[in-house]
Amino acid sequence: MLRVAVPNKGMLSQAAATMLTEAGYLQRRDSRELVLVDQENEIEFFYLRPRDIAVYVGEGTLDVGITGRDLLQDSGTHAEEALKLDFAKSTFRFAGPTGVFSDPAQLKGKRIATSYKKLLTNYLERSGIDAEVIRLDGAIESSIRLGVADAIADVVETGNTMRAAGLEPFGDPIMRSEALLIKRPGVEDHAGLERLQRRLEGVLIARQYVLIDYNIEESLLPQATTLTPGLESPTISPLSREGWVAVRSMVPRKSANRVMDSLYHIGGRGILVTAIQAARL
Repeated sequence: MLRVAVPNKGMLSQAAATMLTEAGYLQRRDSRELVLVDQENEIEFFYLRPRDIAVYVGEGTLDVGITGRDLLQDSGTHAEEALKLDFAKSTFRFAGPTGVFSDPAQLKGKRIATSYKKLLTNYLERSGIDAEVIRLDGAIESSIRLGVADAIADVVETGNTMRAAGLEPFGDPIMRSEALLIKRPGVEDHAGLERLQRRLEGVLIARQYVLIDYNIEESLLPQATTLTPGLESPTISPLSREGWVAVRSMVPRKSANRVMDSLYHIGGRGILVTAIQAARL
């Protein structure tokens, strides 16, 4: 039975649970549940602090887990990236009082507060910046006002929290993070992992594409299929109406309305768009 670590709270938690549900796995209904066994799919879920997941997986206690790239790299474990999950995207970067810093080189000799000590220390060493790293577990934005630090290094999604604290980011991002499926070394031959990864890839595809169906005169097919080439080729079926065909194709979700407009303009009719629940390609 595959053993999987799932975030129990924070920005990763709900998105991870939703994705696993879309992939056909049971998920907990009570946030107090710590373990859930999905017998039908031969998988066991452990709900853990996001920061601890890379440690449990990297040390070989659990087979795979869902966590952020920032937390994975900060853990220093041997867990490996298995699949990008396309949510919880953020940047890890420096911030300081408005107008004070413009370049990380100015942090030499300064105090920097962070919840990601290893990640920050590695960056400072690579960059040749001699600064004091102060590890805090939360409320990093308050550390400057309270006299603990001169600048901070933290994960930023929108930047609203930083701006509310009178801070502004500076310099290039230290790293770009997103949610990942991670695995322990040596778990590659586990059949459950292959199934989990294939299902999650199917969810990613389903979220990126929609099915478009339309009717069009057969003589206009070359123009129409240029607009809707599909992943390999569209499905084309004859209609009872002489000279007309029905076309079905996958198109990127973000361009679906533009494609509908273009199809209608060249003579497509009965244009329908349908969401894809899951996919295997």
